[in-house]
Amino acid sequence: MSDDISVAATSRKVFGKGASRRLRRDNLVPAILYGDSKDPEPILLKHNEVTKHLESDAFYSQLLMVSVDGGEPVRSVLRDVQRHPYKQQILHLDFMRVVAGAELQVTAMLHFVGEDVCPGVKNEGGIIVHSENEVAIACLPRNIPEFIEVDMSALQVGDAVHLSDLKLPEGVRLVDLQEAGDDSDRSIAAVNKPRAAAAEEDADASEGEEAEAPAAGAAGSDPDS
Repeated sequence: MSDDISVAATSRKVFGKGASRRLRRDNLVPAILYGDSKDPEPILLKHNEVTKHLESDAFYSQLLMVSVDGGEPVRSVLRDVQRHPYKQQILHLDFMRVVAGAELQVTAMLHFVGEDVCPGVKNEGGIIVHSENEVAIACLPRNIPEFIEVDMSALQVGDAVHLSDLKLPEGVRLVDLQEAGDDSDRSIAAVNKPRAAAAEEDADASEGEEAEAPAAGAAGSDPDS
C-alpha cells in the first residue's frame, strides 16, 4: 500500500442549486464527507486541486486523509465523482469515512504489463483487448492496493485473463468472483486474432453457408408444389 493522500477541504455553509453554481464559478467543488456513524459534513475543495488528484489512479482507491478547515485529517475513501456531461468540470465528490478494522469495498485499477512482449501480439499479430480496467475488491483499509497488476507476457492468440487469474495481495478478495470457473469468472483481457485472419474466417464461413443453401428451383423449394 502506498502513502495516504492528503486532501485539503473547507466547510460548506451555503446550499442549493444556485449556491452550487456560484461555488463552481469560483473554482470550488461541492462535496460531502459521510460515514462512521457520524453526521454527513458538507465540504468544499478547490477545482484545480481536485483535477490534479483525479489524474492519479491511486486517488480512486487509496486511503485519503481529508482535512477540513485545517483540522485533524479524517481517513476516508472516494466513493463517487460527478462530472459535467461535456465540460471539463467536476460537479461533486462523495467521500466516505473509514472505520479502522472494518472491511470496506473499493475499486482497484488494473495495470496491464508485458503487452510489448506478448507472443500473441509479437509473433502472431494478435490484438489485445481490455474488457475491464478496474475491479471491485474488499479488504481492510491497511490492505488497499494502489493497483492490481495483470501479466500479459505469456498470452497466445485466443488466450484470455479471467478474474480468477489475478494475483491479489494478501488480505484482498474480489467482490464479484464467487467461485473460480463459475459464471462470475469473467474475462478482463484477451488476445484476439488479427483483423485480417478474423475477416478471412468470416468470409470462409459465409461461403460455406452459401454452398449449403438449396439452389433456386430445387426440389422442395417451390411453396406451391
